[in-house]
Amino acid sequence: MNVTTDIRYIGVNDRELDLFEGQYIVPEGMAYNSYLILDEKIAVFDTVDGRFGEKWFENMAAELQGRAPDYLIVQHMEPDHSANIHRFAERYPEAILVASAQAFRMMKSYFGTDYPERRVVVKEGDTLSLGRHQLTFYTASMVHWPEVIVTYDSTDRVLFSADGFGKFGAQDAEEDWACEARRYYFGIVGKFGAQVQALLQKTAGLDIAIICPLHGPVLTEDLGYYLHLYDTWSSYRPEEEGVAIAYTSVYGNTKKAVLALKEKLEARGVKVAVSDLARDDMAEAVEDAFRYSKLVLATTTYNTDIFPFMRTFIDHLTERNYQNRTVALIENGSWGPMAARVMRGMLEECRDLRFAETAVKILAAPNDETYAALDALADELARA
Repeated sequence: MNVTTDIRYIGVNDRELDLFEGQYIVPEGMAYNSYLILDEKIAVFDTVDGRFGEKWFENMAAELQGRAPDYLIVQHMEPDHSANIHRFAERYPEAILVASAQAFRMMKSYFGTDYPERRVVVKEGDTLSLGRHQLTFYTASMVHWPEVIVTYDSTDRVLFSADGFGKFGAQDAEEDWACEARRYYFGIVGKFGAQVQALLQKTAGLDIAIICPLHGPVLTEDLGYYLHLYDTWSSYRPEEEGVAIAYTSVYGNTKKAVLALKEKLEARGVKVAVSDLARDDMAEAVEDAFRYSKLVLATTTYNTDIFPFMRTFIDHLTERNYQNRTVALIENGSWGPMAARVMRGMLEECRDLRFAETAVKILAAPNDETYAALDALADELARA
């Protein structure tokens, strides 16, 4: 794939992977992106997952046509991008490695060497000329590892964005970008909104025509759409008005209440997304919690605490700095309901959360009082 006349895609698609980072389901696979710039000097951007090293070298050789790369630019040291650095260094002994100081320290840990005789350490604003192409490096610490840099090619107006603007799915996945990019962002980068905001501010003055991430498609059109979403996500603003409902139900009674609330909200014209935390993809539930302006948590009291899947879900939210939302709580407890108190306690450190005034308590099974409370909650959430 030609990104531009001089910039070539040499990455690989992974259709074998079941769980990315050991936890995220990827039914459409995963792309490990790598690029090279053909100029007087040749620069390669990042490597790929270790299982695909040979395919990556084949893709590279097809574009090099007998030439040898002069530089390997290492933007991110996570192994799905860095696993082949040592093999590259052995295959191309004259090539120079370009990375941040922190990245070279990580190379020492991974490969037993930090390549002292053949490295260039770059920091904020440093440049590298390949001939016609002029590269500028920007630090992107904690987006989402500390060593990350991104690179801007002012000649073709391309931003090589490391894991920023990535998504789940192979290059040939035919699916909406935002859904899997949102799940990827909040699952992997979501904790570091302040750092993403800082990077967006650094690059705001650049004339960017193309974004080349390390996962997902090369972005070439309507870049304002992608930048707007990243600004929204990283500032923890709701993307849409609506209600995400996340629930657990042991014997089906809490589920009955949740489905009744869903029906009542939709009757009031409210958009609703429901997740069964024991059965549905947890990452999708996290995505919806950040996507919508309101969240309902419904669970049972369990061992004087809350059901384990709900505890895990709330942990996912709090470790990603969940904030700026309205939250409603539904608890079920046959003989000692405590779930609402536990859930509220887990969320007390979150910033700018507003808790709904309407309390919904189920004692074993929903009754007329429960449905009346659900009506009141639906009214409150629809007004909010």
